[in-house]
Amino acid sequence: MKKIVARVVSQAGTCQAGHGVGDEFVIDQTSPAGLCTWALYTLFPFAEVLQFGGSFPWESGPDKARIACPDPDNPVVFELKRVEG
Repeated sequence: MKKIVARVVSQAGTCQAGHGVGDEFVIDQTSPAGLCTWALYTLFPFAEVLQFGGSFPWESGPDKARIACPDPDNPVVFELKRVEG
């Protein structure tokens, strides 16, 4: 199974979990420590697709996806990237 790295690429307003640009979280067999559960719930379906070799036709590459957390007033945008290991 591939690991997925979720990196914050954009953050506006005030994230209640304190996430900021450059924060990284590894999504694999366990829940990433420190990642907001709302963000995890949103990222998880996309991470699963990438972990098992899938891709998204609207993305610029087969090994990544950009996903925003569900807070419309304080959006945090994550880039998911499939990595070896």
